[in-house]
Amino acid sequence: MRAPKEIRTYCPHCKKHTVHSVSIYKKGKERSMAQGARHHAEDKKGYGGQKFPELKRSAKTTKKQTLKLKCKECEHEIMRYGIRLKKMEITQ
Repeated sequence: MRAPKEIRTYCPHCKKHTVHSVSIYKKGKERSMAQGARHHAEDKKGYGGQKFPELKRSAKTTKKQTLKLKCKECEHEIMRYGIRLKKMEITQ
């Protein structure tokens, strides 16, 4: 699917419709010292095996792509809920 480089849509910060630049949301790097990661590492350590079963195969063939919209006037960023598709590209 192709998405336009710029979209005119509602900005909740400006409270009006403005031009937004469009990019594809990409997940950041997970923190290894986050509390949840430390708890999971503690559960995996030692005898007793995994707390949860390790995922051997993925059930889905696609991911939900989320769009990140940035307002050109106030630089406020909003996420647009993604749809499930194989490939997405930003076009002019």
